[in-house]
Amino acid sequence: MTLSSKSTTVNFNTLRPKPFGLSPLKHNRHDARNLDDLQHLLTQHLQTSLEVDRLFGYFFADITGLIALSGLSYSHEKTDLHLQLGSTAANSCTFPLIHEFESLGILTLYQEQPFTLQKQMLLENLVDTLRFPLRNALLYRSAVQASLKDPLTGTGNRAALQQSIQRETELARRYGQPLSLIMLDMDHFKRLNDEHGHDAGDQALKSVARLLKAQLRNVDMVFRFGGEEFLLLLANTPASAAVQVGERVRRAIETTPLELRSTSVRLSASLGCAVYRPGESSDALLQRADAALYRAKQAGRNQMQLAV
Repeated sequence: MTLSSKSTTVNFNTLRPKPFGLSPLKHNRHDARNLDDLQHLLTQHLQTSLEVDRLFGYFFADITGLIALSGLSYSHEKTDLHLQLGSTAANSCTFPLIHEFESLGILTLYQEQPFTLQKQMLLENLVDTLRFPLRNALLYRSAVQASLKDPLTGTGNRAALQQSIQRETELARRYGQPLSLIMLDMDHFKRLNDEHGHDAGDQALKSVARLLKAQLRNVDMVFRFGGEEFLLLLANTPASAAVQVGERVRRAIETTPLELRSTSVRLSASLGCAVYRPGESSDALLQRADAALYRAKQAGRNQMQLAV
């Protein structure tokens, strides 16, 4: 357990929206009268969900019914999870969460006044009730993430794309925000496989996936669309900005050779970009991006075309 006199702000995980929707947190709060009541409530409530954010929501609601805290933050780097409840404060108390030598993340509790030794010990006992439910929730989160990832490149797969594009087009329609979609196809990929083998093709796909992630914002999403095609979903991004992103991506691929055992191979990609039109379906948006990609191929490859 670590104490700190300075607060560290940990924001909600906004890197990518979750690929599955959650209903609003519903929790019938029953304030505990004493520590035994509180431990009993926590044991009951923490067995009711496999969603990490819900677990911490229950935990925070229950303990603040008896113990004054201003907020909590939690992070689990392995599953790229960062969340905050309440607010940070001048004083914090940090708990590394470990189960059988496995890290379950870092939990930090905040309050305005310094933590007394008695309160530290009390909180440490309460935090122990999190370990088994949290371990199960993290296993579930990892399984869900794996089901929505392409195993070769680590990008989102087609299932993740379908969920994400439907959600993002609905948000763009509802709030009138721009949404851009870029479809990318690696040039001469069949020739690369034929001349250097399928292992080289796999290395090329992984290399391009890394380059895409490096060139994009945290809120942008990357999916493997199939074969040597990738799709980039750029929320709140107008056409002018999407063109800049596409050119930056194209240039990164062109200037980063693929290093094989006996040779170095230069790669390139063609891109088609479409910007969401009000009322347009996600399928129509994809079709326009695909048509723009086709024009980029026909015009000589290694370029980006904007959909009409």
